[in-house]
Amino acid sequence: MTPPAQERESVLSPAYLATTLGTFAVIVLVAFENLAVTTIMPTLTAELDGRHLYALGFAAPLASGVVGMVAAGMVSDRRGPGMPLLVALSVFAAGLLLAGVAPSMEVFVAGRVLQGLGGGAATVVLYVVIGLIYPSRLQASVFASLAAAWVLPSLFGPAVAAVIAEAVGWRWVFLGTVALVAVVSLALTRRALGLPRPTEQPERAAYGPLVWAVVAAAAVLGVRLVGDRLVLALVCAVVVLYALTHLVPKGSLRLAEGLPSVIATRGFLAGSFFMAEGYVVLTLEERWGLTPTVAGLALSAVGVVWALASWTQARARRLAHTRAMTTGSGLIVLGLSLLTACIWWELNPWIAGAVYVVAGAGMGFGYPRTGVAMLQASSDRDRGFNSAALNAADSMGGALSLALAGLVFSTVEKAGGDPFTAVYTFASVIAVVSVVSAARTAAHGTPEGV
Repeated sequence: MTPPAQERESVLSPAYLATTLGTFAVIVLVAFENLAVTTIMPTLTAELDGRHLYALGFAAPLASGVVGMVAAGMVSDRRGPGMPLLVALSVFAAGLLLAGVAPSMEVFVAGRVLQGLGGGAATVVLYVVIGLIYPSRLQASVFASLAAAWVLPSLFGPAVAAVIAEAVGWRWVFLGTVALVAVVSLALTRRALGLPRPTEQPERAAYGPLVWAVVAAAAVLGVRLVGDRLVLALVCAVVVLYALTHLVPKGSLRLAEGLPSVIATRGFLAGSFFMAEGYVVLTLEERWGLTPTVAGLALSAVGVVWALASWTQARARRLAHTRAMTTGSGLIVLGLSLLTACIWWELNPWIAGAVYVVAGAGMGFGYPRTGVAMLQASSDRDRGFNSAALNAADSMGGALSLALAGLVFSTVEKAGGDPFTAVYTFASVIAVVSVVSAARTAAHGTPEGV
């Protein structure tokens, strides 16, 4: 029986307050940078003459993030979370600094690679910190606060980034965040460095996943760096998929029933939606002439609807996981298909923004259930591997889709076609695949209830 004093404890109790605030702040900063870049990317690519690397600016941190996740998990298991967290936040800050002073688009992408490495590593280490510092009865509350930490930047991040870019320049969206990361690093890592090292060491270092994560990340970047050489780009894409087979459960890429399709669904959801998100501000600016501030409102609206849809599906306790994922995927197909039609027929931009929000509702409804279904289909023997696989599918799905979208955009643009319609058609097709994948998640041991 839990003593009354412990029952009254919360994540904001004096013993946990500093860690809770520090953890919350790290996620807010990582989320802010992810969303802020979407708003200012059209402006900075124009200034740096980097339109050819537009998609890579989004794909690069997603790809390198997988490497950071795997490396941070390995080091944390051996040395504890303190030093990995300090290194992760330092690398993230270095990436912000490099992006902020970048004289060219190539240097900016390099900064984004560092941001992905640091941000991905920090996210994994924070999970380790939570497991070590908080008792099990408080961990659900901590993870709820992390979800809120993503919602807040989605509400205010795009608008804040647009205002900063218009007032003092886009570079300060990155440079202004460096000092905040430094303050948070000092506050949070001080506690993490005091944690003891793990008492049980792994029998041997398993470097295979890290090697394949590096291969996958390099191949994703190669999709765009090879330029318009289509055959080489497709070879790189095949390498990404092959490397991913070493990071996810067997059968995920062929949509095997049960857990493999849960992992695949997460990847396809991320691939379709984040491809669309990466181009939505550019589309609204170039097709309809909206300012970055006004165009960024679409991202804020999606953040609100995503949060509401997530809350709705969480309350629907009798709703089966497969039904939640197929419904969410279907809403994304609907939203992106309607958005493609709006772009093709050049309808009112407010209609385009509204149908894009429908896709955001689909993510809020289906995306969280992939995590719940994965955990319920896992055991103590494979929970860590499956959790890493889910995140790898998420990041690589988004990174590869964005890299391929950049290739589609430049190819269609040079051919004299409509690159925006082509990109959103591509995103819609991937969303259709997510519906097929989600429908195959019910069989062979994947639970059907909450």
